[in-house]
Amino acid sequence: MRYTEEYWEDAELVCRQIPQIEKLFGHTVLLTGSTGMLCSPVAELLLHLNRRHGADIRILLTGRDQKRLEDRFRPFREGQDYYFCYLDTTGEFAIDERADYIIHAGGNAHPLSILEEPVQTIISNVRGTQLLLQYAYERQVKRFLYISSSEVYGKNSFPGPYKETQYGFVDVLNPRACYPLAKRTGEKCCIAYMAQYGTDVVIIRPGHIYGPSIKKTDSRASAQFSLRAKEGKDIVLKSAGTQFRSYCYTLDSASAVLTALLNGQKGEAYNISNPASVVTIREMAEALAEAGRVSVVFEMPTETEKKSFNMMDNSALDAAKLIDLGWKPLFDLESGTRKTLQ
Repeated sequence: MRYTEEYWEDAELVCRQIPQIEKLFGHTVLLTGSTGMLCSPVAELLLHLNRRHGADIRILLTGRDQKRLEDRFRPFREGQDYYFCYLDTTGEFAIDERADYIIHAGGNAHPLSILEEPVQTIISNVRGTQLLLQYAYERQVKRFLYISSSEVYGKNSFPGPYKETQYGFVDVLNPRACYPLAKRTGEKCCIAYMAQYGTDVVIIRPGHIYGPSIKKTDSRASAQFSLRAKEGKDIVLKSAGTQFRSYCYTLDSASAVLTALLNGQKGEAYNISNPASVVTIREMAEALAEAGRVSVVFEMPTETEKKSFNMMDNSALDAAKLIDLGWKPLFDLESGTRKTLQ
């Protein structure tokens, strides 16, 4: 990640859009998946609020590798700007501090890791979520936000974009289904803790996130499109690219998370989707190709790649419920793809 003055100006604009953001001031926020595509920009917004607005938010960033986390958040300093807490969402939990808010996004999320590690995918999304919910219950956390996925909707007959109650079919026997079924179970863990223990939970379902927080190891299509365009290489499509997706720039997605955390209704789920960026995979590839001044080419996928593909032909989401909370995305496909490559 290369921080620029323009990036922090964008972060400031985004922070101004979040209703009741001052409710976080002076509180402790714990994030899992801290170096991931979605939670790393959430952490950046919190870091920005502290530096620019003196928000005095104590930021706890979890992970298994402190050095990797420190590399991700240069030039911020561990022990001063944020605090590292060791956490392995497959089982080891060693967090002594009390948090006021938890944002949980830890676990396998990109296609090849899901395909190669189905067991870890399930455990991190179910066992890891249960461990954190138990921590939230015992430490009387104000609110627990679970970052789920649009894949929980499965295949269905609705034309889309999907509202939060329009569930479809997931093939239990398909190995790739470990991810959507684990996310469904993670959501159910949240609702079970709310029902039995009164834990305050809220759920976010992101669509397809893109932006500068991608990793080189990320096998998601939009991530690979971005990396190739940045390197001046043609973007490779492994299908006709006709599947509809809800895309949302990382900073807009981060503001959606914080909007739901502070304003969402207890026990409710909210879709993240920029209404101006519900497009086909091919249209996304073409937008990044234009921003990077490269071309889009087509290749046949390998059998392994086919097995890793998202199981949904249409994963367009309806964000009206989140927008009703006061969330407003600021970056359309043109500006978002340009800023990604910058």
